[in-house]
Amino acid sequence: MSKAFTKETDLDEDEPDLPQLPSGSRNYMTPGGYARLKAQLLELIDHERPKVVEVVHWAASNGDRSENGDYLYGKKRLREIDRRVRFLTRRLETAQVVDPAVHHGSEQIFFGATVTYSLPQGFTQTVTILGIDEADALQHQVSWVSPVARTLLKARVGDQLRLVTPQGVLDIEVLQVKYPAPSGGA
Repeated sequence: MSKAFTKETDLDEDEPDLPQLPSGSRNYMTPGGYARLKAQLLELIDHERPKVVEVVHWAASNGDRSENGDYLYGKKRLREIDRRVRFLTRRLETAQVVDPAVHHGSEQIFFGATVTYSLPQGFTQTVTILGIDEADALQHQVSWVSPVARTLLKARVGDQLRLVTPQGVLDIEVLQVKYPAPSGGA
């Protein structure tokens, strides 16, 4: 089928490479993660999109659009921005903000905890359990739906757990659980 006879929405799926929420689950997010996504959304709407619209408008006024790189790239970039805006809007609308500081001092693992656990051969690992849209493996952050987080959630300091990995089952022990301190206030 020719591209001329397909709808733009057929060509541009909504962020297929981004993590999907498990069906029937909530979109848990920390206050910081929510603020970062909201700031990204506002940046796209208030700054980046208007700049690209201006470039596209200028390029369109130059005549032949079929070979106008500024126009073609600008239209493509607008589709990308609009797709990201839709994605962020949906994620923010469904977000359930959970402040991990309410568990400060607890030894039980809940959403937002930073957990240190022992691995076989005396190694230790520290991870922070965050929302799907805010977890960054390079920063030792895992999504609350990841296998390691699901194994750790509801456990307590001293618990022996069995973590199922692609390399096999690992016996781990929870060594430490930390939460951010509550912010000021009375």
